[in-house]
Amino acid sequence: MAARATAVKTAPAPKPTTVPVTAKEIMQSPVIAATPRASLRDLAARLVTNEFSGMPVADLDGRVIGVITEADIIRGLLDGKRLENLTADEVMTGPALTVDVKTPIEDVMKCLHDHKIVRVPVTCEGKLVGIIARRDLIRALIEPEFLVFREKL
Repeated sequence: MAARATAVKTAPAPKPTTVPVTAKEIMQSPVIAATPRASLRDLAARLVTNEFSGMPVADLDGRVIGVITEADIIRGLLDGKRLENLTADEVMTGPALTVDVKTPIEDVMKCLHDHKIVRVPVTCEGKLVGIIARRDLIRALIEPEFLVFREKL
């Protein structure tokens, strides 16, 4: 006699609950920013040392005025310029797009995607307080599926 398959009813999987996540919850802070007068040589060294691909450029009061990236530095080199003779304000992309600390994560993703940018500075009352890169968004979306266990001391 052949075994008979029986259908087993299972309860539907619960729908995941989504908690509104804001820029403040996923941003990297503190954030390093260049001043407009920073030399490209110093900027390049900072990017390499910290393994950043770019950083905000801000006034002394914390107002974001631009962003400088590895691509901006390469462009300066291709133009035949010496990095120590260029400043951030001469090659940065500006004015910079920013998001507020209260911006929902979905809007941050849309900003990065729509403007084809890798990172966006985060502000609070117009002052720089953090930065979000694409990897921060991805990390925020995948981490709930992984657990970290540590030995209790």
